[in-house]
Amino acid sequence: MATTHSRAAARLMLSPAVLLLLGWMIIPLSMTIYFSFLHYNLLIPGTHDFIGFANYSYFLTDPAFFAALFNTLLLVGGVLAITIVGGVLLAILLDQPMWGQGIVRILVIAPFFVMPTVGALVWKNMFMNPVNGLFAHMAKALGLQPFDFLAQAPLASIIGMVAWQWLPFATLILLTALQSLDREQLEASEMDGASPFSTFFYITLPHLARAITVVVLIQTIFLLSVFAEILVTTNGGPGYATTNITYLVYAQSLLQFDVGGGSAGGIVAVILANIVAIFLMRMIGKNLDI
Repeated sequence: MATTHSRAAARLMLSPAVLLLLGWMIIPLSMTIYFSFLHYNLLIPGTHDFIGFANYSYFLTDPAFFAALFNTLLLVGGVLAITIVGGVLLAILLDQPMWGQGIVRILVIAPFFVMPTVGALVWKNMFMNPVNGLFAHMAKALGLQPFDFLAQAPLASIIGMVAWQWLPFATLILLTALQSLDREQLEASEMDGASPFSTFFYITLPHLARAITVVVLIQTIFLLSVFAEILVTTNGGPGYATTNITYLVYAQSLLQFDVGGGSAGGIVAVILANIVAIFLMRMIGKNLDI
């Protein structure tokens, strides 16, 4: 009886937070779905005509959508590849005993706490600027022509910025997993004459598989909505070279003032993100045996 009363009291105390969370999510989503079926442009006041799936048809057949989808996949895949490989290598390096190990770990993790907008501005103006940037000065010192990263390799530059931002997160998760590795296994493999590469591929890497899966899941969910780095560096250009789904929705809604079309794009983006999340959850569930 006491247990029943305790559960009822717990549900009663949790209900305001749950209702607030549901309202925070459901009300904006419902309004977005409603606007997606309307011809609603802020430049044409008073037009709220119901047009069915016309906004979805326009958004999904727009050539910019396919370019943005391709750029989104490249961005997510490129950042994941860099952060997973770099995170594993850095985790192994930071796991080794060294002088000032705590300070080195703090310095490696520090970029994760820099706001994306600030980080993108630093990369754009201090590093990648073809006139006064650090890379330009280095190229001139070597007698080379400075390379305009954001004009000649815009998407690769965005991938580099975002990977720099997320590399500390992957390193932290992988380092934590690496420290739980049974040292007796490493000592036994060393005594059996296993090479460092064999130890890495047959002991260390399988042990990190679960942590890598977690990193892939969490980063993918956030990388699908990368926006700040694109806004402050390239504005989606040149052309659609760095436009992803998130920036395309922003451009449709706030640059072209097409609330209906932007809402349809937002719903499409949510559906795509949920498909990816469900796929990754199934993958991580199998790897973690849950």
